[in-house]
Amino acid sequence: MATSRSVHRSVSGASPHSSAFRPEVGGITLLPDAEASPLVRDAIIEAGGSLVPLGDETRAVIWLANEKPETLVEVLETHPKVQWVQLPWAGVDKFADALRELTRDDLLWTSAKGAYAQPVAEHAVMLVLALLRNIGTRARANSWGDKMGESLYGSNVVIVGAGGIAVELMRLLEPFDTRITVVRRSDGDVEGAARTVTSDRIDEVLPEADVVVLAAAATDETRKLFDARRIALLRPQSVLVNIARGELIDTDALVEALREERLYGAGFDVTDPEPLPDGHPLWSEERAIITPHSADTHEMTQPLLAGRVRDNVEAFIGGKDFVGIVDPASGY
Repeated sequence: MATSRSVHRSVSGASPHSSAFRPEVGGITLLPDAEASPLVRDAIIEAGGSLVPLGDETRAVIWLANEKPETLVEVLETHPKVQWVQLPWAGVDKFADALRELTRDDLLWTSAKGAYAQPVAEHAVMLVLALLRNIGTRARANSWGDKMGESLYGSNVVIVGAGGIAVELMRLLEPFDTRITVVRRSDGDVEGAARTVTSDRIDEVLPEADVVVLAAAATDETRKLFDARRIALLRPQSVLVNIARGELIDTDALVEALREERLYGAGFDVTDPEPLPDGHPLWSEERAIITPHSADTHEMTQPLLAGRVRDNVEAFIGGKDFVGIVDPASGY
């Protein structure tokens, strides 16, 4: 059911990227379809931006497609005066090759990271509670059955990633009196977490986890981060939730763990492959709950993307700090 309500706000990660480079102020071009999002178009104008067709005047590109990276590469190669590109989603893995290919000192990349953190974190809490309360099993049941379920209160929660989703998720978990461990790539404590460890120490914290939530960017380093060996570190009482990217989990290894009841449950808003094919064995696992990448629906994201564009257009023309800066080297 569509809704016009817009109640979410952007959430910054624990350590957002920054850049000393300031793009040259000039025309802004909305691509690949200038009419794709009236909200974004209006946000550019409201922020004082000058919308122009792609050409010599273009200094910034707002890219509204989560595909066609090769087309974006072509645009930037044929228009070298472009100095700022805004991407539409929090994850930029679809544009990883373009980021590497077009790395230059006079090109700033920004994404929507943090913009969609609230709806995605809300979805993660829903999946955690549903798994602990055996909603997947009950939704498939055709008889009364036995009483089952675990409580989230007082649980040990491991969050992999320290971006806006992780920050918002910690806020939402506060009433449950959980003990949160954040696993992140870089050093430094994350405010609100009982413990912060670097990603090379993830194996130390998994055996004591009641709940694991994957909220990390998809990079070469995180691909199949949860393989058969790492999944085996989790206890049979643990639940695993992925609201990041499907590629973070070895799907075959997870299916096997669920089938052998080595996990209490697993919840996914993202899968590998995606979409998950009809008839895939994961669909028949009672311990699994799958949603179709719907943690942030179009109705939720469009106002948030428009807000991110408005903030960054104001930064572009007014000398303020950009939000959601992407580091091409790290891929997020």
